[in-house]
Amino acid sequence: MRNKLALFSLSLGITFFNPAQIAVSQVSPTAPPLKLVDIGTNCTPARTCLGWDEQLFIGHGKLKSDRAGLLRSIDNSLRYLETPKAAAAYNNYPIKGITLDRVRRSLRRFRQLVATAKSPAQLQAAVRREFAFYKSVGDDGQGRVKFTAYYAPIYSASRVRTAQYKYPIYRLPPDFDQWSKPHPKRVDLEGVDGLLGNKSRLSGLEMFWLRDRFQAYMIHIQGSAKLKLTDGTQTSVGFAAGTDYPWTAVGRLLFQDGKLTKEELNMPGIIRYFRKNPQSMNNYLPRWERFIFFQETKGEPATGSISVPLVPERSIATDKSLMPPGALAVINATFPYPGRRNQLIQRHVSRFVLDQDTGSAIKGPGRVDYFLGYGDLAGDRAGITVTAGSIYYLLLKK
Repeated sequence: MRNKLALFSLSLGITFFNPAQIAVSQVSPTAPPLKLVDIGTNCTPARTCLGWDEQLFIGHGKLKSDRAGLLRSIDNSLRYLETPKAAAAYNNYPIKGITLDRVRRSLRRFRQLVATAKSPAQLQAAVRREFAFYKSVGDDGQGRVKFTAYYAPIYSASRVRTAQYKYPIYRLPPDFDQWSKPHPKRVDLEGVDGLLGNKSRLSGLEMFWLRDRFQAYMIHIQGSAKLKLTDGTQTSVGFAAGTDYPWTAVGRLLFQDGKLTKEELNMPGIIRYFRKNPQSMNNYLPRWERFIFFQETKGEPATGSISVPLVPERSIATDKSLMPPGALAVINATFPYPGRRNQLIQRHVSRFVLDQDTGSAIKGPGRVDYFLGYGDLAGDRAGITVTAGSIYYLLLKK
């Protein structure tokens, strides 16, 4: 969602990094982004080894729902891999041996294994026996990958402007393809206070109105949202297009200006700051110059850059100029999960995922954005997710 919805990473992820955690990539732009590796044979569940998907078979009642989600995500990728768009992407893929046919056969075989596996150990053994592992070289050439996360918020909205609902999101202008570059900046389109409205070239293109300015901004960041309308109905919006400007992390700006401490440099901290200092949004929000346009998706799931629905905790976003679109991967990293009394706890995750999205902030082999789903809990988790780990792509050996 973050691209078509996210399509952004918007990266569409919440990519408000701690500057101290940002490493300059040590990987040559011409180096292969993936490297075939030997994962060894001494593997046990206690070592959380590659392919051990502890979520797939956890607990009574979770088996059906989580396996169903993985199968659904596999099927989404398989549909994409039958399209001309996929053929074009793999025609130019930079790594010899990673072809459309091999990716497609790998997914079909993996689907068979998931559908018939009696236990995680059985699935893992089959995967290790039949699949080769291609490790991302990461941002350091040694496989270190920075993970963030993104989600689709759920907000109240109105189809008409009211005294309460006054911050708009916009549909794509019909002449957008003819706009000259450089494009207008965010401040030119919505003003310093987000209310430029009929004084801009977007007059009449308002789709929905939000009651909170930062919520409207968050939809731009995430690339999609579900909306609960004032008339009692529900709908959704997704990414349609965006102006041609790079990502700017407002959290980093706040940190640099001394508005946030290192410990506050996450989405909850940013939201708290703007609630206490709403006028500061006039200074900081326009500094992300890119502006996003939307389309109404009428309740459809968030959609990734390869035009398939995203599945919570099964879909990831990467740099699609480097990573194989639609392909199967295993991620290894630590992510926040809900614990007792709604407290978030950190858990190590080694999980099968499908590469189905991209984002303007997701660049290079050392970046992955993890889709966490919908609503406040997913947002709370995404807002504090900045972690290091690794990612491996799985392809049949033959």
